[in-house]
Parts: sequence; structure tokens; C-alpha cells
Amino acid sequence: MTPAWVFRFAEPIPYARAWAWQQAVHERRRAERIPDTALLLQHPPTVTLGRRGRDHHLLASRAELAARGIELHTADRGGDVTYHAPGQWVLYPILRLGAGGADAHGHLWNLEETALRAAAEFGVRGFRRAGMSGAWAEGGKFAAIGFFVKRWITLHGMSFNVAPDLDGFRLIVPCGLVGQPVASLQTLRGPAAPDMETAGDALLRHFEQVHGRALIRQDPAAPPPELAGVFDRN
Repeated sequence: MTPAWVFRFAEPIPYARAWAWQQAVHERRRAERIPDTALLLQHPPTVTLGRRGRDHHLLASRAELAARGIELHTADRGGDVTYHAPGQWVLYPILRLGAGGADAHGHLWNLEETALRAAAEFGVRGFRRAGMSGAWAEGGKFAAIGFFVKRWITLHGMSFNVAPDLDGFRLIVPCGLVGQPVASLQTLRGPAAPDMETAGDALLRHFEQVHGRALIRQDPAAPPPELAGVFDRN
């Protein structure tokens, strides 16, 4: 396996801060100063619009979202509108594609496969749906995917619902798919659902296997010198 770094954050990270981190990591990866790197984190309540996102897929006004304490951001990832909240893991892999690795279609398949295998570990029978990205179960979509490839290096990634408050999804048309339910491991498995720590471990383990990366855990508070200062909270 190819060595790669992973940074895991316990507390929710504001979307804008995480995006700045991704860009800083991407720049260093492009310059070959660091290996492939993944960020695993949660966001506070946030709605993001991808490149295909449309305001009419927002079922609450921008003012109402703000009044509810929900941030709204436009992202340059693929996909439509989605919702992030604590209880949902978000995986941001910054990977160099090509040179024998996956292309964009392969990267999508790998992210879906990571979600499907992680869910299966907890008794969820997940599947793909033709023409729709992400991972699904009979009870609804539990993983959403939207990414961007810049100079053959990926940005953005996948959200994986463990136990978020799904009411936030009622404020949008998730992924622009009218009438399609959203699920989580909690709604699908009830008391048998894993806690966040256990689900995060499973995600990273299957990410390693599917993507062929041997993840080296790094401490965001004391990162390698090549990323010194990147994860400062100021």
C-alpha cells in the first residue's frame, strides 16, 4: 500500500476553516511536499451548494437558515445541495490520481465502496443506484459524495451519516433528488448503530483497503513540519 497521512478531528470544524485546510494541503500535495492526505471531521450545522446546486433546492430562505444557526456555503465540488451536522463524518481525501491510480470515475467508485463496506460492518445492506452517486439502503441515502479534481489531485469528498439530526435535511432537497429519503446508521440500525468513534474507525479502515493507502495517523495539534501552522484555529 502507498503510505498516506490522516488527520482526525474530534470537535466540529466550521466549513470555511476546513475548506482553507483542504486548499493548504492540496497546494503542498501538488508540490510533492507531502504524501496523499485525508481529513476526517464533522461540521456544525451547514448547508452547501455544489456546482450543480440551485437555490430552489433550498426549502428555507437564507434568512431562515441564518436564524436557525445554519451556515450556507457555495462549494466548487460536484453535486447539488447537501447538509452537514454533528453526528455525520465528513471525509476529505486529498489524493493524487492517475499514474496507475484511479481516475475521477474510479475515485467516485472507491468512495462509494468505502461507505458501503463501512455500513456493512454494522449490518446495513447498502447499494448503489444507477445514475446517482452515493450509498443507499432500503431506508434512504446514508452517504453523499461530491468532489473536485484540480491538477489531478482531489478535493472535497464524502459525508457519512452516523447519527446526525436528520431534521436539517428537511430544509433542502438533498442532492437535488425530490422525494428521496435520507437515512443514517442510527435510523437504519437503531440501538445496534455504532457510536461516532467506532464508525470513524471503520470508515478509515475501509478507506485504506479500497484506496490502497496505508494511513499514518497524525496529530493535528502537532503535525509534521511540512504542515506546520496549517491547522491553527486562529
